[in-house]
Amino acid sequence: MKITFLLHNAYAIGGTVRSTLNLAGALATRHDVEIVSVFRSEERPVLGVDRKVRLVPLVDERPDAPTYDGGNPLMARSSTVVPPTEVLAHRYTELADERLRDFLDRTDADIVVATRPALVVFLAEHGSRRYVRVGQEHLSYDNHVPGVRAAQNEAIARLDAFVTVSAQDAADHRIHLPGLSTRILDVPNAAPRPKAERSDVQAPLVVAAGRLTRVKRYDLLIEAFARVVAVRPEWRLRIYGQGPERARLRAAVDGLRLNDHVFLMGPHPRMETEWAKASVAAVSSDWESFGMTILEAMHAGVPVVATDCPHGPGEIITDGSDGLLVPPGDADAFAAGLLKLIENADQRRLMGEAARKSVQRFAPDTIADQYEQLFGELREARAPMATKVTRQLRRTLAALLPRGTRSRPVEAPQTAPQAAEGQPHALRPTADCTTDSTGGVRIAVSASGVSGKDLTLVLRHRHGDDNETRVPLERPNGTNSPWTADLSLRRLTLAEGRWDLYVERAEDGARRRLRAELVEQRGLLSAKPAPGSPFAWWIPYPTKAGHLALRTFHRPAHAEATALRTDEGSLSVEGTLLGAALGEGAALLGVSRDGRPYDFETPATLTGERTFRADITTLPRPTDTDKPLWDVFLRPTEAAAPVRVGRITDDMVDRKTTTKHPSTTLTTPTGTSVQANFFFTITNDVAIRAT
Repeated sequence: MKITFLLHNAYAIGGTVRSTLNLAGALATRHDVEIVSVFRSEERPVLGVDRKVRLVPLVDERPDAPTYDGGNPLMARSSTVVPPTEVLAHRYTELADERLRDFLDRTDADIVVATRPALVVFLAEHGSRRYVRVGQEHLSYDNHVPGVRAAQNEAIARLDAFVTVSAQDAADHRIHLPGLSTRILDVPNAAPRPKAERSDVQAPLVVAAGRLTRVKRYDLLIEAFARVVAVRPEWRLRIYGQGPERARLRAAVDGLRLNDHVFLMGPHPRMETEWAKASVAAVSSDWESFGMTILEAMHAGVPVVATDCPHGPGEIITDGSDGLLVPPGDADAFAAGLLKLIENADQRRLMGEAARKSVQRFAPDTIADQYEQLFGELREARAPMATKVTRQLRRTLAALLPRGTRSRPVEAPQTAPQAAEGQPHALRPTADCTTDSTGGVRIAVSASGVSGKDLTLVLRHRHGDDNETRVPLERPNGTNSPWTADLSLRRLTLAEGRWDLYVERAEDGARRRLRAELVEQRGLLSAKPAPGSPFAWWIPYPTKAGHLALRTFHRPAHAEATALRTDEGSLSVEGTLLGAALGEGAALLGVSRDGRPYDFETPATLTGERTFRADITTLPRPTDTDKPLWDVFLRPTEAAAPVRVGRITDDMVDRKTTTKHPSTTLTTPTGTSVQANFFFTITNDVAIRAT
């Protein structure tokens, strides 16, 4: 069969995008599959598309692209098909109408699947009976505005089938749409087994992920986590995603003074690496159409605490076995569920193991089989008798063959093009990267993108005037095994900054930038800096362009800020000194950015051999025209050189956007008051801003 999925934007991040890509990839092992993306917003799909799936964009929204459609006059006219109340209706124009109609007129697909209301309406109105027309519901019946709900209901009557992702939602549709000939059924979303390592459920970290909207109730999760922190202050919460509620959630974090405990991380294209860091996953929604994040967390062996809301969580989680279900809208109950797992590591581990087993029922092959059966039945219902007999014979024959031989031949894996005789292949290096509990970094370069007898990993300082470090790549043991390099903080000295990674071939000196595949940083959560001086730390990460890079820190000594507190009338710093000794005369210093003489100094109280605390209650009076900034240093002893205070020793590459702090009122020596707050610099160091 040729199967086509209509997707709003395959180049974005979202649950519908992720689930569609998963299903398309599974079906593509046995069928001809394409994804038609109405819009194209990026050069490459952020979430990645299986190489066997064809991706066809219709409208290019990239201003810098040669195929940019912004100048087309039809872009200025609103769609005449998409309901104006559709949340993304402003994106649909007469140009999108024209190109969608043209595609639906000329496609030779056997099955066309529409994945959101705008596309369901389009498929019903402009699709052809040449092919089977299927709509999907990735939300639920009660979660569309009236105009969209009415338009989709009318469209469903003109489709061959309509598929929801939960049994309850399918039942709701059948109740509200009695008498339809359209087949309404449920098939859950698919979630593939992740490539990332599974969680060891040891890090004091709770993770949540999803669009930042009101229905996700991250405000309730933050409120519940305040109760958790009161009991277990060492635990942290990371919320991944973007959306309109970000500012309100930031205000909630500030209001509860959870800035050292709750972090709004923004979107992440490879959440599998982040679930692997978690010990507990949290889903606090008032409703969930399904719950892709639940499946992803379970695959990582992470038990989920979820509200027992309509419709998805209760159809995925077996309460008390592979996760916990709590009443929706109840912060106390959610906190109790989190604490139940936080305080019992054995229960976390056992539930995580059970989750990994139970989630296999949502494996892509299993879900693809259900869709295959549906598509086959729908085609059968349309076919003449002779065609039905022929198809039955083919199915009988296929059932006798091993699963892997039932389909059209699968294309061989793509490899680098063959070079002319005697010439080495082109370099197209890609690599996976992992970290360990010593802070070590292992680079594994795929053999399919490189060639030659001797390869070198070249680390080039981004702003270091030709500063390079070379590490030989170890030859693989087998034909398909990767070339590897192990980087050790104890053996390799790299200047502070950002380092780009390249692969260089000895035979001809060819050098190419290394593209990142899976970058796993979990080991850094338990790693400790080596004792003594100098202090060194590094964090591997993928750049926005998808290349592998290394962020490094290298200093004679470093003061790690373990807590930054904002109280009424004071800012407090708690920390650990690394690479130097604390002693008499220790003090916290504020060094002005503009060099004018309003630096400040406050005593640091020693709370342990290497730990300290300092409270800031007064600041120099700001000038009338400037917004003063002070970089924060620790002077370890009265005679020692100041040491920068920052937060470096974990897996966060850039803290400036993820870690925010509210302001408080401090006094000046003259008795006036100023508003002041902590913030992080681009080097992950602590500074203070005043107004």
